Amino acid sequence: MNTSRIALVTGANQGLGRALVEGLAARLHPDDLVLLTGRNQQRVTDAAREVAALPGTRARVEGRVLDVADTDAIARLADELRVRHGGVDVVISNAILRLLPEDSQVERADEFIAVSNTATHAILRSFGPVLRPGGRLLVVASTLGTLGHLDHRLHHLFEEASLEQVEYAVESWRSAIHDKTAQEAGWPVWLNVPSKVAQVAAVRALAAERRERDLATGTLIASVCPGMVDTATSRPWFSDYSRAQSPDQAATAVLDLVFAEHVDPALYGELVRFGKVLPWRGGTPPVEQDRLLTP
Repeated sequence: MNTSRIALVTGANQGLGRALVEGLAARLHPDDLVLLTGRNQQRVTDAAREVAALPGTRARVEGRVLDVADTDAIARLADELRVRHGGVDVVISNAILRLLPEDSQVERADEFIAVSNTATHAILRSFGPVLRPGGRLLVVASTLGTLGHLDHRLHHLFEEASLEQVEYAVESWRSAIHDKTAQEAGWPVWLNVPSKVAQVAAVRALAAERRERDLATGTLIASVCPGMVDTATSRPWFSDYSRAQSPDQAATAVLDLVFAEHVDPALYGELVRFGKVLPWRGGTPPVEQDRLLTP
């Protein structure tokens, strides 16, 4: 069995994902392998070649095509890494579908949910079982992932939910969007809010099942908030970027979690921002954002 460390990042050919790959490749050892994944073959190939050529790169870097909306492809990759390497040591789920403020939230709901939520569920289900002791399984979310950002009528769907219940809640939300009953039921217009809450709830669900044995082996499962990052995906949504981080800056706190010598039990299963836990029941519904997006 190959005992080199194996790391994988989704949505990694640009932005934060690319910065995470660069950081992993710089901090890991020459026998370790970092898989840079994305949907487009040429972009993935180019990005992997560029990272491999950076002066600070130490680990091997390979590009792999992975469309996270294809749950079967996620399962196949996890199984391949199990067979070839005995598992995986670092998985960072970072992929997101780019939306513009002028896009119809309703018309793009299915593809957004597929990339942000169905894919997250598949990554947790497929890579959780092949995560080696001492590994890290992190899902990039945001401050919007706390329960308080949802209408109180929806809290029961996510509060202490199992992964199956989170999946059911996401499908209920999707159905309500198509039935045009979402707003009446309390769902925000802005897709990013319930999507992020569901991502964090899914991580919490898996972590609740594994907590005791993972902490015993120094293994960490968590969702992470990198803070405001100046990327092509986020820039159209904000008018003031004076306090935004570069992708490299935003990657630092996430990578610190990956390379922490010891796992802090207080962080396990939680939404973590800059090394601190964001309270699960915190936040308030983003009424102003919804107002701007409502036709």
